[in-house]
Amino acid sequence: MTPTAPMYQPSPLRVAARAALFAALLLPLAAPAGAGVLDDVPLPDIGAVTDYRPKIPLRVYSADKVLIGEFGAERRDFVPIAKIPAMMKAAVLSIEDARFYEHGGIDWIRALGAAKANLASLGSFRQGGSTITMQVARNFFLSRDKTLPRKLTEVALAYKIEQALSKDQILEVYMNQIYLGQRSYGFASAARTYFGKSLDSLSLAETAMLAGLPQNPSRHNPVSNPERAQERQRVVLKRMLALGKISEAQYRRALAEPLRVRRDGGGPGAGAEYVAELARQAAHARFGQAAYEHGYTVTTSINAAEQSAAYEAVRRNAVAYDRRHGYRGPEARIALPKAGEARDDAIAEVLQKQAAIAGFTPAVVLAASPKRVRVVTRDGEEVEVKGAGLEFAAPALAPAAKAGIRLAPGAVVRIAQSRGAWAITQVPQVASAFVALDAQTGLVRAMVGGFDYQLQKLNHVTQAWRQPGSSIKPFVYSAALERGFFPGTTILDEPLDFSGEKAYANWSPRNDDNLFEGPVTIRHALTHSRNVPTVRMLRALDVDYAREHLRRFGFDLARHPSNLTLALGTGSVTPLQLAGAYAVLANGGYRVEPALGMLIQDRDGKVLFESGKPRPLQEGARVLDARNAFILDSMLRDVARVGTGAQASRLLGRTDLAGKTGTTSNAIDGWFAGYGGNVVAVSWMGYDEPRSLGGREFGSTLALPVWVDYMRVALAKLPQRERALPEGLVRANGDWVYAEFAETAPAALESATQESAAAPAEQTP
Repeated sequence: MTPTAPMYQPSPLRVAARAALFAALLLPLAAPAGAGVLDDVPLPDIGAVTDYRPKIPLRVYSADKVLIGEFGAERRDFVPIAKIPAMMKAAVLSIEDARFYEHGGIDWIRALGAAKANLASLGSFRQGGSTITMQVARNFFLSRDKTLPRKLTEVALAYKIEQALSKDQILEVYMNQIYLGQRSYGFASAARTYFGKSLDSLSLAETAMLAGLPQNPSRHNPVSNPERAQERQRVVLKRMLALGKISEAQYRRALAEPLRVRRDGGGPGAGAEYVAELARQAAHARFGQAAYEHGYTVTTSINAAEQSAAYEAVRRNAVAYDRRHGYRGPEARIALPKAGEARDDAIAEVLQKQAAIAGFTPAVVLAASPKRVRVVTRDGEEVEVKGAGLEFAAPALAPAAKAGIRLAPGAVVRIAQSRGAWAITQVPQVASAFVALDAQTGLVRAMVGGFDYQLQKLNHVTQAWRQPGSSIKPFVYSAALERGFFPGTTILDEPLDFSGEKAYANWSPRNDDNLFEGPVTIRHALTHSRNVPTVRMLRALDVDYAREHLRRFGFDLARHPSNLTLALGTGSVTPLQLAGAYAVLANGGYRVEPALGMLIQDRDGKVLFESGKPRPLQEGARVLDARNAFILDSMLRDVARVGTGAQASRLLGRTDLAGKTGTTSNAIDGWFAGYGGNVVAVSWMGYDEPRSLGGREFGSTLALPVWVDYMRVALAKLPQRERALPEGLVRANGDWVYAEFAETAPAALESATQESAAAPAEQTP
């Protein structure tokens, strides 16, 4: 057995030498002119302190001033000393430097006490007796090494700082610069991080806990070490009582107060990450690295309550869709060691690889049966799932479960809280997107670019080009109105014969129900999303004309075909682009640019950049006849009232809702686009690697529920909007028609029921 090495013991002579050296240093410095002893010590320039310019992160806000994003290495909120609460200053000074306003940078009473303690510990210099001024010097210029040369430099810098700044200025720098854990610098930032409050909203108990952090932010962190944090808090309170800063009654109340520490780090809440990222990109493109350090703010056009509603709606309905299609099985599997450190390491390693997604806790199965499943989470907490919590995963617990989905020890699953108990769940694989605009300005009110930003950074609202399906139909019908068609025009819902046309020889458009209704009006065809009548109408209208008409609404013509499949939405759009197109119908015919409004300001409030400033609609922005927009609006209201989107009006109880469902071939994409009360919104669902969403899934089952859930919040305080009848519209055959076409309306009705004599373009659909 190897003998244990004896503990190092410095000789009495060495201890005496250190004591003499320490005394020799301290005694001259304690004199009024002591600073002169350090005149020859080489010191760095202290401009960083005297011209204090703290690094303040880029912060992104909603239009109603709710923080939605923060970017920068350091979290910091600069607060002038005059605005720091007296109790906060008293707590910090009580525990860190009680004689701060009395000494000249070095507290010799405290320093001599520290020297005595150091000598008692065999000259190891374990206690420094640092004042706040010395801590400022160390934090800006020095390491934390406890060596005599470093300490001498610290003392000299403290004197220099005291000569250059007032006591209040030094304390201001300290209270805004000091690191307090969780990436938080300064007490204002720490107050927000740990308690979600401003400094002037803190209780005495919370104030004391923050004041205890500077000594050791890691050891006394209330998130990771709550017991040690509370011990340190009691020390602070006791010190404040001893110095007469608080009364006995205040002391007792503070000790008894339960603390509610935020475990999320006090940063922006989930839900607006895609919006914040767009703002970050815009700020960085203009200001580079300075954007993350100079305290710039970006105020966006989104509404916080509406953004939250959109986020929850997307997640809730994606999960609902996912549950309709069953449990897929574990995310991963590991060979689970029997016990001990090897098992803990294997569990920690596999869980570390799983994406952190709010509300979906990754866990490893330890034991599984049809009646109960025991799992362990990343934090080492063991959870038992039973009863209703097993219903979703029941097929994976059955004796005859397939190997691919069977739950057994070593399976990696997700668990979530449901009605106060744990349940096995899974992260949806389906992608989603939602965007809402102000119809008058095009400014974004809410945007959710995907199910979870941590799962996928791709913003589907701005970057995903998908087939719009039937949601494109209103714009095809809009082109028809300009050519003399009107809602009462009758068109055949009968099979189309392309036998004599080479370009369409292998194509036969069908209705979703595979049925045909014979002669129907254009209003009926759009309301119930009949495919065949729409193709027949486009054939009579002219593909090139209709395609060019799409340009008015902001569509990229290069992404839309020059053939009859255009009528069924086989081109490509982004949700944001489609929202901009529907805004034209919502605002009466004006083109607005769909965009996130941004106001970038410096820390003093000076405007550095502004985009999307609301302006009244100008007649020069009109791209569509007001009559066209009115008629389309009346037909889209029928869609939302009695057509494929009927649940919108039924669930929201409004008559001013208008919109259109969209389901692409084989249900690869599901859409609902529409508006009400001056709010335009588009919802989409689909897989990133296109595949069918299911034979019984449509835009009305996938996207419309998201739209309704959002609109329930967005329209709650908005009155219903009835559109004024524009000049130049008359009634013919029971429906609206342009006045100049009124006399020929019956002829248009008759010609539309016949096959177009003109052959379509020779392109493969």
